[in-house]
Amino acid sequence: MKRWISPRELHRLGIAGMNQRNGEYIAKLNPRSRYPLVDDKILTKELAIKAGVAVPELYGVIQTHRDIRSLGAMLQDKSSFVIKPVHGSGGSGILVFNGKDDKGAYRRANGRMMSAEALAHHVSNILAGAYSLGGRPDTAMIEQRVEFSQAFEHLSYQGVPDTRIIVYRGCPAMAMIRLPTRHSDGKANLHQGAIGTGIELETGLTTSGVWLNQHITHHPDTEVAVAGHAIPDWDVQLRLSSRCYDLTELGYLGVDLVLDANHGPMLLELNARPGLAIQIANQEGLHWRTRAIDHWLEERADNPPTADERAHWFAEKGLRRLVKEALERG
Repeated sequence: MKRWISPRELHRLGIAGMNQRNGEYIAKLNPRSRYPLVDDKILTKELAIKAGVAVPELYGVIQTHRDIRSLGAMLQDKSSFVIKPVHGSGGSGILVFNGKDDKGAYRRANGRMMSAEALAHHVSNILAGAYSLGGRPDTAMIEQRVEFSQAFEHLSYQGVPDTRIIVYRGCPAMAMIRLPTRHSDGKANLHQGAIGTGIELETGLTTSGVWLNQHITHHPDTEVAVAGHAIPDWDVQLRLSSRCYDLTELGYLGVDLVLDANHGPMLLELNARPGLAIQIANQEGLHWRTRAIDHWLEERADNPPTADERAHWFAEKGLRRLVKEALERG
């Protein structure tokens, strides 16, 4: 097994590293003044609603420890919901509930029960900044739990999968679907042990998978092959992700979408600092794709493409051909 790859080979493969991500993508393309629009999940939700982008319904907000007293009343007629920190990152602090017993305890997505007192304590931890960026005091939000789409019934363990699309200068550049596992406690988060499976932009078909930094072909819990599955409403998801650039003006953006059984694709959240593990899931580098997008946009400088045109930037010549031309240009 080849354990070491030279910098020259990494460049040929188009693997984007952290320095390129931080310097060329984030620092140059993401104005810091726009960060609050994506770092604050409530602001993101309000922005999306104004633009007509579907999002899970917001049930309530807990801003102070005094507000925790109203938690019971807020959830009185709710047995299915999600609680998350407004400024959280990496999926930390998010709890998903899908039921309630006659004693008032709530059933989490993993089947475990949580008492009302334990839930209030968790919300208190959110407010104290236990899960927020930089440990700052935070706000807790309660929103609609997305209904599991049957399209992923045999491809996910308990939780709801989501799609991550990297949008570069308004164009979808790379995508993956994140599949919950037993190890991730039913959450679709790679850092907590979910699977990342690449998606072909042209077809919406899943390709290779990565789990705990290891290449895999089958889901470790369901034993279903991860490749060859068609992502429903793929064209809609591409167009939604492209429109998010116009909402935020962030040139390097992670768009997280979820497929609801009743409402179709919905925006979960946006990320101004998306990671690079998506390259491993796709077994392909991001660099030559971004260079192909740069060239495509330069050719259309006098007639800037619309969001829908950006969503299908690769359609005219085909993604492989555009990437090959970018490689030849260097």
